[in-house]
Amino acid sequence: MGETWIKIENVSKKYTDNEFGTKASQNVITGINLEIKKGEFHILLGPSGCGKSTLLNIIAGFLPKSGGSITINGEEIIKPDRDRGVVFQNADSAIFPWLTVRENVEYGLRMKGIKAKDRRVISGEYIKLVGLNNHEDKYPKELSGGMKQRVQIARSLANDSEILIMDEPFGALDAHTRRILQIELVKIWEQTHKTIIFVTHDITEAILLGQRISIMSKAPEAAIYKIYEVDLPYPRKINSPEFSELFGQVQAHFDFGVNI
Repeated sequence: MGETWIKIENVSKKYTDNEFGTKASQNVITGINLEIKKGEFHILLGPSGCGKSTLLNIIAGFLPKSGGSITINGEEIIKPDRDRGVVFQNADSAIFPWLTVRENVEYGLRMKGIKAKDRRVISGEYIKLVGLNNHEDKYPKELSGGMKQRVQIARSLANDSEILIMDEPFGALDAHTRRILQIELVKIWEQTHKTIIFVTHDITEAILLGQRISIMSKAPEAAIYKIYEVDLPYPRKINSPEFSELFGQVQAHFDFGVNI
């Protein structure tokens, strides 16, 4: 891993009456402090409703923070930017049903004014990288859930985003497809050296993917409870003694940990 790339300092978020119709009187997240290195695969792990997605949306620039600071390479995040590609859990709401696979992947490139010939070369590279070659001319309705997620990933990569922000992207998939995409995502990360911030509530997924795992406590007033360095070689084997030992340590936080 390289130098510190994303720096989160004392970040909090309180939803007000005019945000999503809520009347929250407490911070959803509070006092979040975290440094993420360039090229790191970082996991945000925690129970449903703990504020993981809230923090992710602040990093993406979709939500304003209530307090604190988040910088990328020293620059404060104030809005979405193409240096942060986002992959959502629900691909159906993220990709355009009237565009083909290739057209979806090329969408950001077209918005940047890149010529059609160059768009085709770039999109072809990333369509192949995510394993969608020979599906370029299909529409989303012709794709499986896993294939739609591959389209999202390819689009973010084609836009050359420095950071991939992934909000439980495999959560709605069946176990077999999920495992395949976990393996593929690690391969893509190893080839592209992108910085990935990945939200999940699944401990096994967190250990399979992440170099570091930040465990978040329950909301309200959720914070980073503990950070684990995952010193296991890729590809990781679920049935290895080292994997099982780390799984047990992380699981203990959810079984017995204070504020988890």
